[in-house]
Amino acid sequence: MPEKEKPALEEAGDEEVIIVMTDDDGNEFYYREEMIIPLGDEKFALLVPAESDEEAAEHDHEGCGCGCEDDDEAFFAKIVLNEDGEEEYIEPSDEEFEAVCKAYDELMDDEEDDE
Repeated sequence: MPEKEKPALEEAGDEEVIIVMTDDDGNEFYYREEMIIPLGDEKFALLVPAESDEEAAEHDHEGCGCGCEDDDEAFFAKIVLNEDGEEEYIEPSDEEFEAVCKAYDELMDDEEDDE
C-alpha cells in the first residue's frame, strides 16, 4: 500500500498578498494570504484579517481594548480560476474544509516537531 503523501506548505515568497473581499452591502474587508495549502489538485489559502493603510492610520489597536481587531477571524478559502483565468477565493465545501483543516493541523504538528 503506498504511503499517504503529506501536504506541503507552499511558500508565498517575500511578497505579501492582500485580498480584498466585498460584502453584499459594498463594505470592503482586507485579508492577508498567510499560507497556501495544496491538497491533491486543489489549493486552499489561509486568510487572516489585515488592515488597509487607511484603517491602520485611523486607529492603533495596540492596547486600546476596543475589540474591533477581533471582528474578523482567519479562515480557509478554496482557490479556483475564474473565466478570465484569474485566481478567485471561494468557500470550500464541508468535506474540503475538513480535509484542509486536517492538512493544516498536520503541517503545524510537523513544524512543532522540527523546533
